[in-house]
Amino acid sequence: QVQLVESGGGLVQPGGSLKLSCAASGMRFSFYAMGWYRQAPGSERELVATITTGSRINYADSVKGRFTISRDNAKNTLYLQMNSLKPEDTAVYYCKGWNLVMEYWGKGTLVTVSS
Repeated sequence: QVQLVESGGGLVQPGGSLKLSCAASGMRFSFYAMGWYRQAPGSERELVATITTGSRINYADSVKGRFTISRDNAKNTLYLQMNSLKPEDTAVYYCKGWNLVMEYWGKGTLVTVSS
C-alpha cells in the first residue's frame, strides 16, 4: 500500500537549518503532486510548500526565501530544506501526495526551533 514516511525533524536553534525528507512507496511517485504542510501547537494545519509533477513550486509567504522544496523522482523522495529557522516554525511537518482521485498523508515529523 501507499506509504509516505517523513524524516529529518529534530531540535534546532533559531537561525539554524534542517532538511526534511519524505520517502514514498507503493505509488507512481512521479505522477503525484507533492507538498509539505505543518501544524503548530494549538493551530490549524497550514500549507508550507507544494511542487507539481512538472516541478512548479508554490510557497507560503511565511517561508518564502527561507525554505526550498524539491523532489527526486528517481529516488521517490520529497525534500524540504529549511534555513534561517524561527521559533514560529516549530510544528509537526507532514508530507502529502495527491492526484485527481487520491490523497495520501505521512504521519509527520516534529521540528522544534528553540534556544
